[in-house]
Amino acid sequence: MAEKRFINPEGLMRPGAYTPVVAARGGRTLYVAGQIAQNEKGELVGAGDLAAQAEQVYKNVGLALKGAGATFNDLVKITVYVVNMKPEHRDLMGKVRARHVNKDNPPASTLVGVQALAKPEFLVEVEAVAVAD
Repeated sequence: MAEKRFINPEGLMRPGAYTPVVAARGGRTLYVAGQIAQNEKGELVGAGDLAAQAEQVYKNVGLALKGAGATFNDLVKITVYVVNMKPEHRDLMGKVRARHVNKDNPPASTLVGVQALAKPEFLVEVEAVAVAD
């Protein structure tokens, strides 16, 4: 059985939107490859629209987790890559993420601004690690 502990160590800021440390043991560790804003037909969703692309990306993460018998509640770590990130993108990405991840025990999370992704039309990519039974 998977055991996860969401830890907010003393001396570190308590971010609330993510957990600084997640300890996991037991269960299966799932590594979800970077998901981008394409639907099941390979069509781009949300051309030029970061919010629309982010919604599709999190939908794809959810589908990937479901395919492995897991849910967003099993996430222990996500990494988000945003092309040409600006300060206002942080809030936008946080709002989209909050609609999907566990609010009581959010996963550890990293947000990274990048110059480009695999194709110029991709604005955001999310990779994830989950621990599930």
